[in-house]
Amino acid sequence: MTDQRQLTERFEREAVPVLRQLRGHAVRLTRNPLNAEDLLQETAVKAFASFGGFTEGTNLAGWLYRIMVNTHISEHRKGQRRPALEFTDQFSERQLLNHHQRTGVAQSPEEQVLALIGDPAIAAAMRSLPEHYRTAVYHSDIEGLAVREIAARLEVPIGTVMSRIHRGRTRLRLALRDRAASIGYSVPDAA
Repeated sequence: MTDQRQLTERFEREAVPVLRQLRGHAVRLTRNPLNAEDLLQETAVKAFASFGGFTEGTNLAGWLYRIMVNTHISEHRKGQRRPALEFTDQFSERQLLNHHQRTGVAQSPEEQVLALIGDPAIAAAMRSLPEHYRTAVYHSDIEGLAVREIAARLEVPIGTVMSRIHRGRTRLRLALRDRAASIGYSVPDAA
């Protein structure tokens, strides 16, 4: 176990600072700061998984950059293989939800759970999350799926799922801060 701990410490000491320096390259590749964060997260996951095979003394920045570029290319190709979705502005989500409720068509699992939540503040906080965060948090915290299972279900990289869960939970925590304090919970300062 100490070998794994030493490897983790070495990764944190040597690779994490270099990954932070690669953020600008990630933004240039993705042309979007949020996608760049997801790309860096996925790069870190892949780099950590294969860090045991990295030879000390060689070009760490180049190795990490190559992983990042290859990850970006793979994701881009995967996106090209997906069928294009065409959205119409003829129906709003609210109209479709009302239609499903009137016709007896089953709601999505997320909507079913939100309908059962007794506290409207919690349901409202969940609904206020962007869909990709809400879905990741739902699969993780309600269904209890592992990150790997969520990534497979959503067809996104593991690092992206981890990032979405973290960001979704952070937004929920901030959205529910006042509600938690009003019912007597101790609320620590935001980090």
